[in-house]
Amino acid sequence: MKNLVLSALLTLSVANVFGQNDDVAAVRQACFNYIDTFYKVDTTLAYQSIHPTLQKRGFFFDDKTSAYSKQLEMPFPALIRLAKTWNKDGKRTTSDSPRAVDVFEVADKTATAKVTAVWGIDYIHLIKENDRWMIVNVLWQSAPKLVQAMK
Repeated sequence: MKNLVLSALLTLSVANVFGQNDDVAAVRQACFNYIDTFYKVDTTLAYQSIHPTLQKRGFFFDDKTSAYSKQLEMPFPALIRLAKTWNKDGKRTTSDSPRAVDVFEVADKTATAKVTAVWGIDYIHLIKENDRWMIVNVLWQSAPKLVQAMK
């Protein structure tokens, strides 16, 4: 009986780990779709992975003034408009452009990740809706001039 209980617990644990790994992979893919929406000028990826209620806020660093912009906001329709033109000529990215996703945490219905791309960094919040991970919040800034490690 003891072996049967241990076997059942092990099976549940393994199933949970594999399910968690599937979610981590899906969160990672949603974030890569977000990057590639711009890099590849492919808005179909945005419709797959970005929720229509997206709230995107951030700060652009202007090299001419050596200052950050005021807080900029971009809802989903504006993201689609920008993605259609941002890299249309293919000159904003190269094969060496940053394209990284760090998944911080995945829970049942929410997840958080960090995207590093040619434009800077984005902190991403996702929700799981109808078994699909969708980006709902993005907080971004241009590539940091100074990154301070947390102590």
